[in-house]
Amino acid sequence: MKKKIGFIDYYIDEWHANNYPQMIRESTNGDSFEVALAWEEIHPEGKVHIDQWCREHGIAKAESIEQVVEECDCIVVLSPDNVERHEDLARLPLMSGKPVYVDKPFAPSLEVGKRMVELAKSHNTPLMSSSALRFDSTVQNAVTQMSGQPARYMATFGPGTWEIYAIHQVEPIVTVMGTGAEKVMQCGNKDTNVMIIQYRDDRRAVLNQNPNFPFRFIASCSEGSIIIADNMSDFFPRFIEAMLEFFDTRETKAPLDQTLEVTAILEAGTTAISRPGEWVSVPK
Repeated sequence: MKKKIGFIDYYIDEWHANNYPQMIRESTNGDSFEVALAWEEIHPEGKVHIDQWCREHGIAKAESIEQVVEECDCIVVLSPDNVERHEDLARLPLMSGKPVYVDKPFAPSLEVGKRMVELAKSHNTPLMSSSALRFDSTVQNAVTQMSGQPARYMATFGPGTWEIYAIHQVEPIVTVMGTGAEKVMQCGNKDTNVMIIQYRDDRRAVLNQNPNFPFRFIASCSEGSIIIADNMSDFFPRFIEAMLEFFDTRETKAPLDQTLEVTAILEAGTTAISRPGEWVSVPK
């Protein structure tokens, strides 16, 4: 019998909810899992209503978060573009003891993120959250090349707006650089966000965000440089595999200390955008 996955979303007609069900069906674990229930909190004008969405995807509509938590074996809290809703939408799932994946970004601040992690721990609820970019083969190969040692320097490149897409560079940075970021500085221009991340042991990372940049990176470690000539492109299938493995084993594929570090860097980076040229401390 397939394990039932439940979707909880702010509004269901968004890219992740629209594409995850098919990705799950096409994964190597597609015979073991199915998206069985979906629930949305609001229905914005111009978006597909959940009744129609469920018919189109062959997924049953849930009447409440409580129903999703009660009837499903594992839970995905989506709302990828409204991180401010994650804590409320995830409250009951995090008290369930069932594996919960919270979509990116995990939380709007480190304070909120810590509360969510503590709630999960107090109820023995397995918890995972990550940008899909963590699982791109280029990132995982870089980690393997470095034999578990953090990079000394890393520069990342990618598209999109800061609010929605910055995490897709910060997540690989934390995966390759590890934790320990102390402060950040924004020093770009009107076309490009450029954020410097300073670590306590004099390591540095630089995030470059421009609408025309593909996802790629370069890193330097004690063994030399790792230059990624190819664009990062296989992250979504590999992410889905990691999420389903988490649902199966109850062991997260993204360490929670790194998830909180990503949250803290994003919080500091958002503050730094309004204070260009100034160092802003990463909250602890």
